[in-house]
Amino acid sequence: MTRHLTAIIEREGDGYVSLCPELDIASQGDTVAEARENLREALELFFETASANEIKNRLHQEVYVTQVEVAVG
Repeated sequence: MTRHLTAIIEREGDGYVSLCPELDIASQGDTVAEARENLREALELFFETASANEIKNRLHQEVYVTQVEVAVG
């Protein structure tokens, strides 16, 4: 079984941080591709080791990624 989850990746210092907001699981890497792959591995490990109840309690079914316009200055 496969599941599609969100990966948000941003530069942090000399590397990249990746976050899956549906489960609040993060990872990192030296490149965008590495950060994405490391997050995929962290998520697979979570699903392999977590109980069904833990997955149910942590999983956010609806996550929206959007932009917000704000006034500055």
